[in-house]
Amino acid sequence: MSQKIPVLTLTVLAVGAVTAHRFVGFDGAQLDSTGAEAFGVANFKAIDGDDLSVDVIGTTVIETGGAVAVGDDLVSDDSARAIVNPEVGGEVVAAKALDAASGAGEFIEVLLVR
Repeated sequence: MSQKIPVLTLTVLAVGAVTAHRFVGFDGAQLDSTGAEAFGVANFKAIDGDDLSVDVIGTTVIETGGAVAVGDDLVSDDSARAIVNPEVGGEVVAAKALDAASGAGEFIEVLLVR
C-alpha cells in the first residue's frame, strides 16, 4: 500500500456500510454512482451510525476500479472506487493519481482535488 499525507481529516457519521479506502459523499454514505461528488476517502470500514474518519485534503490511499496511470483525473465508480474519468458528462473529478495501477482492487496514493 502507498503512503498518504492527509492535511485535513474530518469525522462524519456513516450512513450505511462504508468500505475502507473508498469515496464517501457529504452525507457520510459511500458513493454509489459514477462521477458523483466526493467529500473524501474513508480511512477504515464502518457500519451505519459509526463515526467515520474521512481524508478530505492532501493525499490519501484509495482502492482502484480499473487501470490507472500517474496523473490521471479520477472519479468514483458505482462502487466508490477510483477510476479514470470517462468524460461522458457531469462527472466530478475528485483526485489525481500519484501512483499507477494495472487494474481493479489495487491501492494507490492520490492527491485529493476540488
